[in-house]
Amino acid sequence: MTRMAATASPRPAHIAVLNIPAHGHVNPTLGIVAELVRRGHRVSYAVPEEFGPQVRAAGAALVPYETTLPASDRVEDWPSDDPVAMMRLALREAVSVLPGQLRAFEADPPDLVLHDFGALTGRLLAHRLKVRCVCLSSTHVSTATAEEREQRQHLFEELFHDDPRWQEYRHGFRKLLDEAGITLSVDDYTGRPERCLVPIPRFFQLHGERADERYAFTGPCLGERSHQGEWRAPAADTPVLLVALGTAGSDRPEFYRRCARAFAGTPWHVVMATGRLDPALLGPLPGNVETRASVPQLRVLARAKAFITHAGMGSVLEAMHHGVPMVAVPQVNDQPVNAARIADLGLGRHLPQEEATVSALREAVFSVASDPAVARRVTETRARMRRLGGASAAAELIESQLPGGTGRWQELARRLEFTAGDAEADRAVPGTTAV
Repeated sequence: MTRMAATASPRPAHIAVLNIPAHGHVNPTLGIVAELVRRGHRVSYAVPEEFGPQVRAAGAALVPYETTLPASDRVEDWPSDDPVAMMRLALREAVSVLPGQLRAFEADPPDLVLHDFGALTGRLLAHRLKVRCVCLSSTHVSTATAEEREQRQHLFEELFHDDPRWQEYRHGFRKLLDEAGITLSVDDYTGRPERCLVPIPRFFQLHGERADERYAFTGPCLGERSHQGEWRAPAADTPVLLVALGTAGSDRPEFYRRCARAFAGTPWHVVMATGRLDPALLGPLPGNVETRASVPQLRVLARAKAFITHAGMGSVLEAMHHGVPMVAVPQVNDQPVNAARIADLGLGRHLPQEEATVSALREAVFSVASDPAVARRVTETRARMRRLGGASAAAELIESQLPGGTGRWQELARRLEFTAGDAEADRAVPGTTAV
Protein backbone atom coordinates (compact mmCIF):
# COMPACT_ATOMS: atom_id res chain seq x y z
CA MET A 1 0.00 0.00 0.00
CA THR A 2 1.27 3.45 -0.91
CA ARG A 3 1.69 5.85 1.96
CA MET A 4 1.52 9.58 1.58
CA ALA A 5 4.68 11.54 2.30
CA ALA A 6 4.99 12.20 6.00
CA THR A 7 3.90 15.57 7.39
CA ALA A 8 4.22 16.92 10.89
CA SER A 9 1.40 15.41 12.95
CA PRO A 10 -0.58 17.72 15.24
CA ARG A 11 -0.82 17.06 18.95
CA PRO A 12 -2.97 14.09 20.03
CA ALA A 13 -6.58 15.13 19.62
CA HIS A 14 -10.10 14.09 20.53
CA ILE A 15 -12.10 13.10 17.43
CA ALA A 16 -15.85 12.51 17.48
CA VAL A 17 -17.22 10.02 14.96
CA LEU A 18 -20.96 10.05 14.25
CA ASN A 19 -22.62 7.29 12.27
CA ILE A 20 -25.92 5.64 11.49
CA PRO A 21 -26.76 2.08 12.62
CA ALA A 22 -25.87 0.11 9.48
CA HIS A 23 -22.95 -2.27 8.95
CA GLY A 24 -22.33 -0.89 5.46
CA HIS A 25 -21.72 2.51 7.02
CA VAL A 26 -19.88 1.51 10.20
CA ASN A 27 -17.46 -1.03 8.70
CA PRO A 28 -15.74 1.44 6.32
CA THR A 29 -14.84 3.65 9.29
CA LEU A 30 -13.25 1.02 11.53
CA GLY A 31 -9.87 0.97 9.80
CA ILE A 32 -9.73 4.77 9.98
CA VAL A 33 -10.58 4.73 13.69
CA ALA A 34 -7.90 2.12 14.40
CA GLU A 35 -5.31 4.18 12.50
CA LEU A 36 -6.23 7.37 14.36
CA VAL A 37 -5.93 5.56 17.68
CA ARG A 38 -2.59 4.11 16.59
CA ARG A 39 -1.40 7.66 15.96
CA GLY A 40 -2.26 8.63 19.53
CA HIS A 41 -5.65 10.28 19.05
CA ARG A 42 -8.69 9.64 21.23
CA VAL A 43 -11.84 8.67 19.35
CA SER A 44 -15.41 8.81 20.68
CA TYR A 45 -17.84 6.99 18.43
CA ALA A 46 -21.59 7.75 18.48
CA VAL A 47 -23.62 4.78 17.28
CA PRO A 48 -26.12 2.39 18.94
CA GLU A 49 -24.86 -0.26 21.36
CA GLU A 50 -25.41 -2.97 18.72
CA PHE A 51 -22.15 -1.83 17.12
CA GLY A 52 -20.22 -1.57 20.39
CA PRO A 53 -18.02 -4.68 19.93
CA GLN A 54 -16.51 -3.58 16.62
CA VAL A 55 -16.18 0.05 17.71
CA ARG A 56 -14.37 -0.92 20.90
CA ALA A 57 -12.20 -3.44 19.02
CA ALA A 58 -11.01 -0.55 16.81
CA GLY A 59 -9.95 1.35 19.94
CA ALA A 60 -12.75 3.92 20.22
CA ALA A 61 -14.98 4.77 23.17
CA LEU A 62 -18.65 4.14 22.42
CA VAL A 63 -21.12 7.00 22.83
CA PRO A 64 -24.36 5.04 22.42
CA TYR A 65 -27.70 6.42 21.43
CA GLU A 66 -31.18 4.98 20.91
CA THR A 67 -32.10 4.93 17.24
CA THR A 68 -35.52 5.60 15.75
CA LEU A 69 -34.59 3.92 12.45
CA PRO A 70 -35.80 0.46 11.38
CA ALA A 71 -33.43 -2.44 11.96
CA SER A 72 -30.65 -2.38 9.36
CA ASP A 73 -31.13 -6.07 8.51
CA ARG A 74 -34.85 -5.74 7.78
CA VAL A 75 -34.94 -4.34 4.25
CA GLU A 76 -38.71 -4.78 4.16
CA ASP A 77 -39.11 -2.11 6.88
CA TRP A 78 -37.31 0.56 4.86
CA PRO A 79 -39.46 2.62 2.43
CA SER A 80 -36.73 2.58 -0.21
CA ASP A 81 -39.24 3.21 -3.00
CA ASP A 82 -40.57 6.35 -1.26
CA PRO A 83 -37.90 9.10 -1.16
CA VAL A 84 -39.99 11.46 0.96
CA ALA A 85 -40.54 8.76 3.59
CA MET A 86 -36.79 8.01 3.61
CA MET A 87 -35.91 11.68 4.11
CA ARG A 88 -38.46 11.99 6.90
CA LEU A 89 -36.93 8.97 8.64
CA ALA A 90 -33.48 10.57 8.49
CA LEU A 91 -34.75 13.90 9.83
CA ARG A 92 -36.71 12.23 12.64
CA GLU A 93 -33.54 10.39 13.65
CA ALA A 94 -31.50 13.61 13.67
CA VAL A 95 -34.04 15.45 15.82
CA SER A 96 -34.21 12.48 18.20
CA VAL A 97 -30.48 11.92 18.75
CA LEU A 98 -29.23 15.52 18.63
CA PRO A 99 -29.96 16.51 22.27
CA GLY A 100 -28.10 13.49 23.66
CA GLN A 101 -25.15 14.00 21.32
CA LEU A 102 -24.95 17.68 22.29
CA ARG A 103 -24.92 16.78 25.98
CA ALA A 104 -22.24 14.14 25.48
CA PHE A 105 -19.90 16.24 23.35
CA GLU A 106 -20.42 19.56 25.09
CA ALA A 107 -19.26 17.77 28.25
CA ASP A 108 -16.30 16.25 26.38
CA PRO A 109 -15.62 18.55 23.42
CA PRO A 110 -13.93 17.07 20.36
CA ASP A 111 -11.31 18.83 18.26
CA LEU A 112 -12.97 17.58 15.05
CA VAL A 113 -16.17 15.82 13.99
CA LEU A 114 -15.99 12.98 11.44
CA HIS A 115 -19.47 11.99 10.34
CA ASP A 116 -21.13 9.62 7.91
CA PHE A 117 -23.07 11.38 5.16
CA GLY A 118 -26.24 9.87 6.61
CA ALA A 119 -25.54 11.16 10.14
CA LEU A 120 -27.31 14.50 9.71
CA THR A 121 -26.29 15.78 13.15
CA GLY A 122 -22.56 15.76 12.33
CA ARG A 123 -22.26 19.08 10.55
CA LEU A 124 -24.66 20.74 12.99
CA LEU A 125 -22.73 19.45 16.00
CA ALA A 126 -19.44 20.74 14.58
CA HIS A 127 -21.05 24.15 13.99
CA ARG A 128 -22.34 24.31 17.56
CA LEU A 129 -18.97 23.29 19.00
CA LYS A 130 -17.04 25.58 16.62
CA VAL A 131 -14.78 22.83 15.27
CA ARG A 132 -14.12 21.56 11.77
CA CYS A 133 -15.93 18.57 10.39
CA VAL A 134 -15.14 15.97 7.74
CA CYS A 135 -17.89 14.02 6.01
CA LEU A 136 -17.35 10.39 5.09
CA SER A 137 -19.23 8.77 2.21
CA SER A 138 -19.26 4.98 2.10
CA THR A 139 -20.60 5.00 -1.45
CA HIS A 140 -20.68 7.11 -4.61
CA VAL A 141 -20.77 10.87 -4.03
CA SER A 142 -22.81 13.32 -6.05
CA THR A 143 -20.91 14.84 -8.95
CA ALA A 144 -23.87 16.91 -10.13
CA THR A 145 -23.19 20.45 -11.31
CA ALA A 146 -24.97 23.41 -9.71
CA GLU A 147 -27.35 23.46 -12.69
CA GLU A 148 -28.09 19.74 -12.39
CA ARG A 149 -28.70 20.08 -8.64
CA GLU A 150 -31.11 22.95 -9.26
CA GLN A 151 -32.96 20.92 -11.88
CA ARG A 152 -33.22 17.99 -9.50
CA GLN A 153 -34.60 20.24 -6.77
CA HIS A 154 -37.20 21.69 -9.15
CA LEU A 155 -38.21 18.15 -10.09
CA PHE A 156 -38.71 17.22 -6.43
CA GLU A 157 -40.79 20.35 -5.89
CA GLU A 158 -42.96 19.51 -8.89
CA LEU A 159 -43.39 15.87 -7.89
CA PHE A 160 -44.14 16.45 -4.21
CA HIS A 161 -45.54 19.99 -4.10
CA ASP A 162 -48.95 18.73 -2.98
CA ASP A 163 -47.56 16.12 -0.58
CA PRO A 164 -47.92 17.46 2.98
CA ARG A 165 -45.15 15.11 4.11
CA TRP A 166 -42.70 16.89 1.79
CA GLN A 167 -43.68 20.31 3.09
CA GLU A 168 -43.41 19.09 6.67
CA TYR A 169 -39.96 17.67 5.96
CA ARG A 170 -38.68 20.90 4.40
CA HIS A 171 -40.13 23.03 7.19
CA GLY A 172 -38.79 20.72 9.91
CA PHE A 173 -35.28 20.63 8.45
CA ARG A 174 -35.24 24.40 7.99
CA LYS A 175 -36.30 24.83 11.63
CA LEU A 176 -33.49 22.51 12.75
CA LEU A 177 -30.88 24.53 10.85
CA ASP A 178 -32.27 27.90 11.92
CA GLU A 179 -32.17 26.92 15.59
CA ALA A 180 -28.51 26.02 15.15
CA GLY A 181 -27.72 29.29 13.36
CA ILE A 182 -26.88 27.54 10.08
CA THR A 183 -27.77 29.59 6.99
CA LEU A 184 -27.03 26.88 4.40
CA SER A 185 -29.95 25.62 2.36
CA VAL A 186 -31.25 22.17 3.26
CA ASP A 187 -29.89 20.80 0.00
CA ASP A 188 -26.41 22.27 0.50
CA TYR A 189 -26.35 21.07 4.11
CA THR A 190 -27.15 17.48 3.13
CA GLY A 191 -25.52 17.29 -0.30
CA ARG A 192 -22.48 19.58 -0.45
CA PRO A 193 -19.95 18.87 2.30
CA GLU A 194 -17.01 21.24 2.79
CA ARG A 195 -14.68 18.26 2.64
CA CYS A 196 -15.43 14.56 2.27
CA LEU A 197 -13.43 11.35 2.63
CA VAL A 198 -14.49 8.72 0.10
CA PRO A 199 -13.04 5.27 0.92
CA ILE A 200 -13.48 4.03 -2.63
CA PRO A 201 -11.11 4.51 -5.57
CA ARG A 202 -11.92 7.35 -7.95
CA PHE A 203 -11.98 4.90 -10.88
CA PHE A 204 -14.99 3.11 -9.34
CA GLN A 205 -16.86 6.32 -8.49
CA LEU A 206 -19.66 7.01 -10.94
CA HIS A 207 -18.40 9.85 -13.18
CA GLY A 208 -15.34 10.05 -10.97
CA GLU A 209 -13.58 12.52 -13.27
CA ARG A 210 -16.23 15.11 -12.34
CA ALA A 211 -15.66 15.00 -8.57
CA ASP A 212 -13.85 18.12 -7.38
CA GLU A 213 -11.12 18.37 -4.76
CA ARG A 214 -13.50 18.64 -1.85
CA TYR A 215 -13.60 14.85 -2.26
CA ALA A 216 -10.56 12.78 -1.32
CA PHE A 217 -10.65 9.22 -2.70
CA THR A 218 -8.54 7.13 -0.34
CA GLY A 219 -9.57 3.62 -1.36
CA PRO A 220 -10.94 1.15 1.20
CA CYS A 221 -9.83 1.55 4.80
CA LEU A 222 -9.81 -2.08 5.87
CA GLY A 223 -9.18 -3.01 9.49
CA GLU A 224 -8.38 -6.28 11.21
CA ARG A 225 -12.01 -7.02 12.22
CA SER A 226 -10.99 -9.57 14.82
CA HIS A 227 -14.54 -9.31 16.23
CA GLN A 228 -15.81 -11.31 13.24
CA GLY A 229 -14.17 -14.50 14.45
CA GLU A 230 -12.19 -17.21 12.66
CA TRP A 231 -12.80 -19.38 9.63
CA ARG A 232 -11.21 -22.71 8.79
CA ALA A 233 -10.31 -22.86 5.10
CA PRO A 234 -10.60 -26.12 3.12
CA ALA A 235 -7.65 -27.84 1.45
CA ALA A 236 -5.48 -25.52 -0.63
CA ASP A 237 -6.56 -27.05 -3.96
CA THR A 238 -10.30 -26.63 -3.23
CA PRO A 239 -11.87 -23.59 -4.94
CA VAL A 240 -13.88 -21.44 -2.52
CA LEU A 241 -17.08 -19.61 -3.48
CA LEU A 242 -18.41 -16.98 -1.09
CA VAL A 243 -22.15 -16.20 -1.18
CA ALA A 244 -23.22 -13.18 0.86
CA LEU A 245 -26.05 -10.70 0.43
CA GLY A 246 -25.20 -8.34 3.28
CA THR A 247 -27.13 -7.68 6.46
CA ALA A 248 -30.24 -6.65 4.51
CA GLY A 249 -30.30 -9.72 2.28
CA SER A 250 -30.90 -12.47 4.79
CA ASP A 251 -34.63 -12.76 4.09
CA ARG A 252 -34.22 -14.69 0.81
CA PRO A 253 -34.03 -18.40 1.67
CA GLU A 254 -35.00 -19.35 -1.90
CA PHE A 255 -31.90 -17.59 -3.25
CA TYR A 256 -29.57 -19.45 -0.90
CA ARG A 257 -31.27 -22.74 -1.78
CA ARG A 258 -30.67 -22.00 -5.47
CA CYS A 259 -26.99 -21.34 -4.79
CA ALA A 260 -26.70 -24.62 -2.90
CA ARG A 261 -28.33 -26.55 -5.76
CA ALA A 262 -26.18 -24.78 -8.35
CA PHE A 263 -22.94 -26.09 -6.85
CA ALA A 264 -24.01 -29.45 -5.45
CA GLY A 265 -21.70 -32.16 -6.73
CA THR A 266 -19.06 -29.66 -7.93
CA PRO A 267 -15.50 -29.28 -6.59
CA TRP A 268 -16.42 -25.91 -5.09
CA HIS A 269 -16.53 -25.33 -1.33
CA VAL A 270 -19.43 -22.89 -0.90
CA VAL A 271 -19.46 -20.54 2.10
CA MET A 272 -22.86 -18.90 2.59
CA ALA A 273 -23.37 -16.03 5.04
CA THR A 274 -27.11 -16.12 5.73
CA GLY A 275 -27.57 -13.46 8.42
CA ARG A 276 -30.63 -13.78 10.64
CA LEU A 277 -32.19 -16.40 8.37
CA ASP A 278 -33.46 -19.49 10.20
CA PRO A 279 -31.20 -22.34 8.94
CA ALA A 280 -34.20 -24.68 8.97
CA LEU A 281 -35.63 -22.73 6.04
CA LEU A 282 -32.77 -23.90 3.85
CA GLY A 283 -33.53 -27.58 4.29
CA PRO A 284 -30.88 -30.29 3.72
CA LEU A 285 -27.74 -28.93 2.09
CA PRO A 286 -24.98 -30.63 0.06
CA GLY A 287 -21.85 -31.58 1.95
CA ASN A 288 -19.77 -28.96 0.13
CA VAL A 289 -21.95 -26.08 1.39
CA GLU A 290 -21.05 -24.35 4.65
CA THR A 291 -23.57 -21.92 6.19
CA ARG A 292 -23.00 -19.41 8.95
CA ALA A 293 -24.96 -16.40 10.14
CA SER A 294 -21.89 -14.27 9.42
CA VAL A 295 -18.37 -14.94 8.28
CA PRO A 296 -15.05 -13.09 8.60
CA GLN A 297 -15.45 -11.86 5.05
CA LEU A 298 -11.91 -10.59 4.53
CA ARG A 299 -10.49 -13.97 5.57
CA VAL A 300 -12.82 -15.85 3.23
CA LEU A 301 -12.13 -13.51 0.32
CA ALA A 302 -8.40 -14.04 0.79
CA ARG A 303 -9.04 -17.66 -0.34
CA ALA A 304 -12.06 -17.24 -2.61
CA LYS A 305 -12.00 -17.85 -6.36
CA ALA A 306 -15.40 -16.21 -6.90
CA PHE A 307 -17.98 -14.19 -4.97
CA ILE A 308 -21.77 -14.07 -5.41
CA THR A 309 -22.62 -10.71 -3.88
CA HIS A 310 -25.45 -8.22 -3.51
CA ALA A 311 -22.92 -5.60 -4.71
CA GLY A 312 -23.00 -3.52 -1.55
CA MET A 313 -20.10 -1.09 -1.74
CA GLY A 314 -18.18 -2.59 1.19
CA SER A 315 -18.31 -6.10 -0.24
CA VAL A 316 -17.35 -4.89 -3.72
CA LEU A 317 -14.30 -3.01 -2.43
CA GLU A 318 -13.18 -5.99 -0.36
CA ALA A 319 -13.44 -8.29 -3.38
CA MET A 320 -11.51 -5.81 -5.52
CA HIS A 321 -8.84 -5.53 -2.82
CA HIS A 322 -8.40 -9.31 -2.83
CA GLY A 323 -8.68 -9.74 -6.61
CA VAL A 324 -11.82 -11.90 -6.50
CA PRO A 325 -14.15 -11.94 -9.55
CA MET A 326 -17.79 -11.22 -8.74
CA VAL A 327 -21.26 -12.27 -9.80
CA ALA A 328 -23.35 -9.30 -8.72
CA VAL A 329 -27.04 -9.85 -7.90
CA PRO A 330 -28.10 -6.38 -6.71
CA GLN A 331 -31.15 -5.58 -4.63
CA VAL A 332 -31.52 -1.97 -3.42
CA ASN A 333 -29.84 1.42 -2.98
CA ASP A 334 -26.47 1.78 -4.75
CA GLN A 335 -26.21 -1.92 -5.56
CA PRO A 336 -27.51 -1.78 -9.18
CA VAL A 337 -25.00 1.01 -9.89
CA ASN A 338 -22.18 -1.03 -8.37
CA ALA A 339 -23.22 -4.13 -10.32
CA ALA A 340 -23.10 -2.15 -13.55
CA ARG A 341 -19.63 -0.82 -12.66
CA ILE A 342 -18.41 -4.38 -11.99
CA ALA A 343 -19.50 -5.43 -15.46
CA ASP A 344 -18.21 -2.26 -17.13
CA LEU A 345 -14.77 -2.68 -15.57
CA GLY A 346 -14.55 -6.37 -16.49
CA LEU A 347 -14.45 -7.49 -12.85
CA GLY A 348 -17.31 -9.96 -13.12
CA ARG A 349 -20.93 -10.31 -14.19
CA HIS A 350 -24.13 -8.42 -13.41
CA LEU A 351 -26.96 -10.91 -12.94
CA PRO A 352 -30.34 -9.27 -12.22
CA GLN A 353 -32.42 -10.95 -9.51
CA GLU A 354 -35.07 -12.18 -11.92
CA GLU A 355 -32.39 -13.92 -14.02
CA ALA A 356 -30.55 -15.57 -11.12
CA THR A 357 -31.71 -19.13 -11.74
CA VAL A 358 -29.79 -22.23 -10.64
CA SER A 359 -28.24 -22.69 -14.07
CA ALA A 360 -27.50 -18.99 -14.54
CA LEU A 361 -25.74 -18.75 -11.18
CA ARG A 362 -23.63 -21.80 -11.94
CA GLU A 363 -22.73 -20.61 -15.43
CA ALA A 364 -21.88 -17.10 -14.24
CA VAL A 365 -19.53 -18.34 -11.51
CA PHE A 366 -17.82 -20.85 -13.81
CA SER A 367 -17.42 -18.11 -16.40
CA VAL A 368 -15.89 -15.39 -14.19
CA ALA A 369 -13.62 -17.90 -12.48
CA SER A 370 -12.18 -19.21 -15.76
CA ASP A 371 -12.16 -16.15 -18.06
CA PRO A 372 -8.56 -14.96 -18.69
CA ALA A 373 -9.78 -11.41 -19.39
CA VAL A 374 -11.58 -11.24 -16.03
CA ALA A 375 -8.52 -12.71 -14.30
CA ARG A 376 -6.34 -10.04 -15.87
CA ARG A 377 -8.66 -7.20 -14.87
CA VAL A 378 -9.13 -8.33 -11.26
CA THR A 379 -5.35 -8.75 -10.91
CA GLU A 380 -4.74 -5.26 -12.29
CA THR A 381 -7.44 -3.82 -10.06
CA ARG A 382 -6.03 -5.57 -6.99
CA ALA A 383 -2.67 -3.90 -7.65
CA ARG A 384 -4.33 -0.50 -8.11
CA MET A 385 -6.33 -0.89 -4.90
CA ARG A 386 -3.21 -1.66 -2.89
CA ARG A 387 -1.44 1.43 -4.20
CA LEU A 388 -4.11 3.63 -2.66
CA GLY A 389 -3.52 5.16 0.75
CA GLY A 390 -6.48 3.66 2.60
CA ALA A 391 -6.68 4.26 6.34
CA SER A 392 -3.23 5.87 6.51
CA ALA A 393 -4.17 8.47 3.90
CA ALA A 394 -7.57 9.05 5.53
CA ALA A 395 -5.94 9.64 8.91
CA GLU A 396 -3.48 12.13 7.43
CA LEU A 397 -6.28 14.02 5.73
CA ILE A 398 -8.20 14.15 9.02
CA GLU A 399 -5.08 15.32 10.87
CA SER A 400 -4.69 18.16 8.38
CA GLN A 401 -7.98 19.58 9.70
CA LEU A 402 -7.13 19.34 13.40
CA PRO A 403 -6.00 22.37 15.40
CA GLY A 404 -2.32 22.73 14.52
CA GLY A 405 -2.72 20.72 11.31
CA THR A 406 -1.75 21.97 7.87
CA GLY A 407 -5.33 22.64 6.77
CA ARG A 408 -4.29 21.78 3.22
CA TRP A 409 -7.06 19.35 2.29
CA GLN A 410 -6.98 19.81 -1.47
CA GLU A 411 -3.20 19.56 -1.67
CA LEU A 412 -3.20 16.30 0.26
CA ALA A 413 -6.08 14.92 -1.82
CA ARG A 414 -4.16 15.65 -5.03
CA ARG A 415 -0.97 14.16 -3.64
CA LEU A 416 -2.82 11.00 -2.63
CA GLU A 417 -4.02 10.25 -6.15
CA PHE A 418 -0.72 11.27 -7.73
CA THR A 419 1.20 8.95 -5.38
CA ALA A 420 -1.18 6.08 -6.12
CA GLY A 421 -0.75 6.66 -9.85
CA ASP A 422 -4.53 6.48 -10.25
CA ALA A 423 -4.97 9.33 -12.72
CA GLU A 424 -2.32 7.87 -15.03
CA ALA A 425 -3.86 4.39 -14.73
CA ASP A 426 -7.29 5.78 -15.63
CA ARG A 427 -5.92 7.24 -18.84
CA ALA A 428 -4.24 3.96 -19.73
CA VAL A 429 -7.12 1.60 -18.98
CA PRO A 430 -10.37 2.17 -20.92
CA GLY A 431 -13.66 2.19 -19.09
CA THR A 432 -12.41 3.24 -15.66
CA THR A 433 -13.90 6.71 -15.41
CA ALA A 434 -17.28 7.76 -16.71
CA VAL A 435 -19.92 5.22 -17.64
